[in-house]
Amino acid sequence: MSTARGLLITLDGPGGVGKSTALTATQRALAATGRTVHTATQPSATAFGQAVRTVAQSMRGRALALAVAADRLHQLETELRPALAAGRTVLLDRYLPSTLVLQRADGVPVGDLLAMNAGADVPDLSVILFAQADTVLRRLAHRGTRHRFETDPASTQREIDLYREAIPHLERLGYRILTVDATDLTPTEVADTIVSAIPSRPATVVDPTTTTR
Repeated sequence: MSTARGLLITLDGPGGVGKSTALTATQRALAATGRTVHTATQPSATAFGQAVRTVAQSMRGRALALAVAADRLHQLETELRPALAAGRTVLLDRYLPSTLVLQRADGVPVGDLLAMNAGADVPDLSVILFAQADTVLRRLAHRGTRHRFETDPASTQREIDLYREAIPHLERLGYRILTVDATDLTPTEVADTIVSAIPSRPATVVDPTTTTR
């Protein structure tokens, strides 16, 4: 008897919006329903992924965008697709939506970014968390900045705006988008919103290179 393919659920949003806590809460909620959950991050936990995370502090533009895309495609092939094939629900912290924001903020055109990521699986649900800019800045001040994209207070509103601009591009690729305003929500409430939107069965995996944009 073959195993049904698992679901790929991705979480993106501005730095400090609460992705990590929401992902943890969502993992617990899904596990409570009996699902086997595999969590992962991008950049990946591989040596290459960690190198990408390190060089992102100084590398910019197309060079960084290509490194991020290479790590993503390798992780899909070696980690994420096998987990999905085994029937696991994959929760992924950052995916293509973040690339269309962070690498675009570095000056790389959207069309180039989509071309670099051609062949990346379309998730069954793409969650984008939002919050008011002052809320995000307050959370960043409490948590501390983790990368250069978070050091300029003005960049927070820019991130929020770029995520909104990315949504039409993603929808043209076949992405099912769930936006969540997490300004006044607890991680548990965010998780409940996500779980209620997860489809009962996988969507058809789409190669973005075959999608008309």
